[in-house]
Amino acid sequence: MEDNQIEDGEKNTNVEVAPALISVHPTQNSVAVAVGSDLRVYDLLGDCAVSLVDDSGATSHKDSIRAIRYGANGKLFVSAGDDKVVKIWFAESWQCICTVISEKRVSAVAISNDGQHVCFADKFGVVWVVDLHGIDGSEASVSKTAAPLLAHYCSIITGLEFSPDGQYVVSADRDFKIRVTIFPKKPLDGAHEIQSFCLGHTEFVSCLAFVITLDYPQGFLVSGSGDSTVRLWDITSGSLLDTCEVAAKVGHLESNGSDEGYSTITDLCAIPDTTLVAAAIQSLQGVMLLSCNLSTKTLSVAKVISIKGENVIPTSLASSSCTGLLWMVTGVSNLPGFDCPSVSRVKVISGFNKSSLDSLEHEPLPLEDNDILGGTKLLEKLQGSVTVDEKVFTAAAEALKAAMCNLLIKKQYSVEKREFRKRTRNDRKTKQ
Repeated sequence: MEDNQIEDGEKNTNVEVAPALISVHPTQNSVAVAVGSDLRVYDLLGDCAVSLVDDSGATSHKDSIRAIRYGANGKLFVSAGDDKVVKIWFAESWQCICTVISEKRVSAVAISNDGQHVCFADKFGVVWVVDLHGIDGSEASVSKTAAPLLAHYCSIITGLEFSPDGQYVVSADRDFKIRVTIFPKKPLDGAHEIQSFCLGHTEFVSCLAFVITLDYPQGFLVSGSGDSTVRLWDITSGSLLDTCEVAAKVGHLESNGSDEGYSTITDLCAIPDTTLVAAAIQSLQGVMLLSCNLSTKTLSVAKVISIKGENVIPTSLASSSCTGLLWMVTGVSNLPGFDCPSVSRVKVISGFNKSSLDSLEHEPLPLEDNDILGGTKLLEKLQGSVTVDEKVFTAAAEALKAAMCNLLIKKQYSVEKREFRKRTRNDRKTKQ
């Protein structure tokens, strides 16, 4: 008991900064923001804050949340992170229907298109799968055991996506690789058939997204990286179709250009029913819009949307179908040197039209706070307060640079701490 208390004390004095995350229901019924261990949800249909229901005994995570995701049909929501806990929520009642304990800290999550399987990746490079057959959201929270699906050989997995047709699961890692694996009919037995590798990035792959249209329902993969590029892929063959350099486009914006990785792509979000992809970039006070010409299989910069008057460098992006809105959040948890343990700022850009396939028909513009769905009530819930000191966001922007590096580097422990972890590790395999 004393050893556990010492470990908890050490953890509390050296807590990692974690970027704020945002996710939007596929038809924009609700929006969720994760800041540190705090999961905040706002019901856009009911115009009210959501209270989470968790019969497992804890209504929140105990450490930084690193991944959140709605399922394709909007029925499920998943949150997971550094506390090695994966929580699966029923997104209509916001009751936790399943809790899964991970052996390692979780870095990414994905939900199969039919909602029957949840996959999550850990910092040791393993992707795990949870079978949800028989769970309909009406019963109390149940505990599930995950089975190993595939592995990246000790490389931290940074992105996880199902292909639009559900045939493949795509995983990206710190070691520049994107792996396309055939999702098996019996996932609990493991995924042993690799379709392709998408190779070409020269730094860690940070994010993945699929561009889908009616003419191309199978979609094309786009990936962002620390090498300041967004790349377009054919996942069936693993072919690199095009590369878009973003460094030159963000260099003239608010950045001193001296920091390594200042134009790292931190998140990508495909705008539904268009061929537009929004990119969040480490130094960009706003978002960059990329246009995918799927007939010619090319990728180009369409527009840079700057957010004036505020130090808003998005840490996460989200969108939903039929709304023409792009949601974004900036912020961090555990910000050192400030009284506020976490800070977040939600912004929304409007003006995306379903028919805007290769160009922008209307000028996308950031909405004023009062014009956002939910207005100040939504901001108070998702941000924690309606207004935040500008100095805090300036500090947060700097802290985020270190946060991304920490996410991609395995923890370094002292000799004493390593010995303690060996004695108390919870991932030893028990003999049958």
